[in-house]
Amino acid sequence: MKRRAQAAFAKDPLNPIAPMGAPSPDQDIAALRRNYQRASLRSVDLDADPVEQFRRWLQQAIAADLQEATAMVLSTFDGKRPSSRTVLLKAFDQRGFVFFTNYGSRKAQDIAAQANVSLLFPWYGLERQVAIMGPAERISTAESLAYFSSRPFGSRLGAWVSQQSEVISSRHILEMKWQEIQRRFANGEVPLPEFWGGFRVAPIEFEFWQGRENRLNDRFRYRPQKDSNHEQTWCIERLSP
Repeated sequence: MKRRAQAAFAKDPLNPIAPMGAPSPDQDIAALRRNYQRASLRSVDLDADPVEQFRRWLQQAIAADLQEATAMVLSTFDGKRPSSRTVLLKAFDQRGFVFFTNYGSRKAQDIAAQANVSLLFPWYGLERQVAIMGPAERISTAESLAYFSSRPFGSRLGAWVSQQSEVISSRHILEMKWQEIQRRFANGEVPLPEFWGGFRVAPIEFEFWQGRENRLNDRFRYRPQKDSNHEQTWCIERLSP
């Protein structure tokens, strides 16, 4: 019976992940470790501009064909407790880092209560991560519309279907709503929902982390400072691992 179940699982097109088997009940997960040896990071390697340094590392993550290289962990705080989830970076420049969501979602409600958030890009395949901290604010409707219009048809429909973070009794509710929305926008024209759009995180601190041997990792933090002409520049500091 177990073998038949595993075979069926492996052939299920909606469940393409192969079964990995049950872990040993006495497996010592504390003994699972990897010694990081892929690269090093020195101050001379860093761009003076953290946005450009991020761009360089992101390009390398994409070139390495890392799965979801633009995925980032967004952490928020509602005034009582923190929460985290993975979202996708959709744009960035000197103004900040942009992601999109339902404005009624938990993350959006948290941001309304406390704008300061953190972003974490966990590029495990390169033994790297980048953390970015700063306040999040809504982008303009025009910017949200421009991105929404570029999304695949199904994704635009999906934005109308899901009342994100609301409790539902079953997936059947979603499927019924999906059919309703398909009929509603059968002509192919899907407007931007008023409850959906983007946030931009304006960075006030960056940390670039490169794994090294024996856990003596390279860490560099960028903090804003004023130069002699009172122009904003970035102070780069090495942090102890």
